[in-house]
Amino acid sequence: MNTNSLQQHVNEPTRGNNIPDLVMTTTDLSINGLEVTDKISDHQMIDFSLEVQDSNTRSQHKQVLDYKRANFELMKEQLGSQNYEVLMSNKNAQECYMLLKYKIATATEHHISRK
Repeated sequence: MNTNSLQQHVNEPTRGNNIPDLVMTTTDLSINGLEVTDKISDHQMIDFSLEVQDSNTRSQHKQVLDYKRANFELMKEQLGSQNYEVLMSNKNAQECYMLLKYKIATATEHHISRK
């Protein structure tokens, strides 16, 4: 069963004298404690744990907004100075949403630093 680097882990019958239930992994994965246990319906249950390694082991530093140092007064002033009635005239709901989202994102970038 090592075709395409796959390994079959169930080696005992799970339905009568047959092995119709498969647990296949690539060879770099580890199956621990596999056992064929109690019968449910006309099959026996397969119990096991799968040990995997995180392929992304580098720690990542994600920048987040620093709300404690934000200048909300300038942000409020910038957003409040817009004439949204004019900006959103002749636009559908989706276009209005996208415009408002853009305005808020722009104000956020200008007035809330990242840490």
